[in-house]
Amino acid sequence: MKRMYDLQMADRIRELLVDHEDVIEKTMFNGLCFMVDDKMLICVTNDDLLCRIGEASAAEELGKGTCRQMIMRGRASKDFVYVPIEGAIQQKDLKHWVELCLDFNPKAKSSKKSKRNAP
Repeated sequence: MKRMYDLQMADRIRELLVDHEDVIEKTMFNGLCFMVDDKMLICVTNDDLLCRIGEASAAEELGKGTCRQMIMRGRASKDFVYVPIEGAIQQKDLKHWVELCLDFNPKAKSSKKSKRNAP
């Protein structure tokens, strides 16, 4: 059975987030997502990092050719980009992506809570 996410990359992200208090890990988007303040920060799959960096940072990074836009249901998700894991191998590169995600996190909207989980 194929693993859904890169275990070594997940460990490297854990190390970069060790000083942040409100980190929760959830399986989502066919990978392991790291949540901060109940908002998706970064998600690790087998091949990519799904980074929530905001529209302005996404436009800048897309212009550099370091990532690709997330497309969901035929529409661009402007706050999200995919970064090939092979492109984030260097620790300084991974730290750059995690920092972009952390910078945008306070501005990101929380997802709506499922009514199924409501008390």
